Amino acid sequence: MTDIWDGLAQAFWLLVQLDPTLIEISARSLTVTLTALVVASLIAMPLAAILAVRRFKFRRVIISVINSLMGLPPVVVGLFVYILLSRSGPLGGLGLLYTIDAMIIAQVVIITPLIISIAHQSMRDLWSEYHDLLISMNTTTTQRILTLLWDGRRALITAALAGFGRAIGEVGAIMIVGGNIENATRVLTTAIALETSKGDFALALALGFVLILLAVAVNFATHWVGRTEREGKW
Repeated sequence: MTDIWDGLAQAFWLLVQLDPTLIEISARSLTVTLTALVVASLIAMPLAAILAVRRFKFRRVIISVINSLMGLPPVVVGLFVYILLSRSGPLGGLGLLYTIDAMIIAQVVIITPLIISIAHQSMRDLWSEYHDLLISMNTTTTQRILTLLWDGRRALITAALAGFGRAIGEVGAIMIVGGNIENATRVLTTAIALETSKGDFALALALGFVLILLAVAVNFATHWVGRTEREGKW
């Protein structure tokens, strides 16, 4: 029990004094996750609006597949990305394996279906409300999609925050494609796993506190966005 309290005290001290290792790992983790979030959002949000507005063959099948991919095990994603980026893989010549770029690719694959699914539900509800008006105005498909994206921006932010929460806590795929290399690809989750296995509970707990704070911040942001949407404020 004494070791636990000592670890907690040391972890708190690392946070207070802004330990360089702690800051470096946290900054890298945020860089990877935020970059992946931007890329995934640029793919997911327009696609969600298109699926809400357009009616085409296999549309329902595509939506079902996307919803199914939300539950895809991250380690499986990591395995497929590893195969693609390995020397014998189709993208092996790019030399991306065990780099931050590989970690970003893995996170994009993991969170894109989640963002599409959440955003599509909001876009679908918004389209049912705007359908008659936009049709009567003889708008183009592009104009309809842009209108939904703009008027549904609060819901899209909520979807993006959900993607961020999923990505920041990911460890399996990141470990496989990133390798957990010190000063290169080590992020919050992989560092926690490593330091715990080494018995360095102080640094592991400090990293865990940072991860918890980020998760709490995302939850508060999601709640705030949802509340402003219900109140009709920005």
